Amino acid sequence: MENKENILKCALDLFYAKGYDAVGVQEIAEKAGITKPTLYYYFGSKYGLLETLLTTKFKVFRERFERVAHYNGNITETLNRIAADYVDYAVNDQKFYMLLMSMFYLPRENEMYKAAQPLIKEFFRIIVKVFEDAREQLGNMNNREKQFAIGFIGLLNYYLIMVCEENDGKQIGISDETIRSLVHQFMHGINS
Repeated sequence: MENKENILKCALDLFYAKGYDAVGVQEIAEKAGITKPTLYYYFGSKYGLLETLLTTKFKVFRERFERVAHYNGNITETLNRIAADYVDYAVNDQKFYMLLMSMFYLPRENEMYKAAQPLIKEFFRIIVKVFEDAREQLGNMNNREKQFAIGFIGLLNYYLIMVCEENDGKQIGISDETIRSLVHQFMHGINS
């Protein structure tokens, strides 16, 4: 199992630094200290490696995210909890987070885009459900649950991307006050 985890880590480092299309199987194998047949044994192909990397990392994210992404009767409190967990995950796994963000803007036929789409849709579905569950509290929703989910995710992602870029991969800290401020800004926007 150590070999497999090492390969995944090396692939993430390379995909993050150079992009999926710019990295060859030989380069991944060399960085991981293995042979190409060993990589193929575990993953079948470079695309299989990418899928495993995405599903492995996303599984951890989804499990922890589903624990906090439930509406508790107070939308502001719920969004604060979701935002805090999302920011914590992004800050503590910046390479994966930034790699995933880059996948949003790829051509639709790109392998990375195709591999990431099911995960991105699953995450979006979870956020939409929060707004659907909060319909009664947010009387002005008028079937705009998806629009609100897009706005909320967009605000968090743009903020995180800018902070990660400014800190160039260094460990960053985002305060609870900042997170509450972002949620407040979002709530002000949807309530106006």
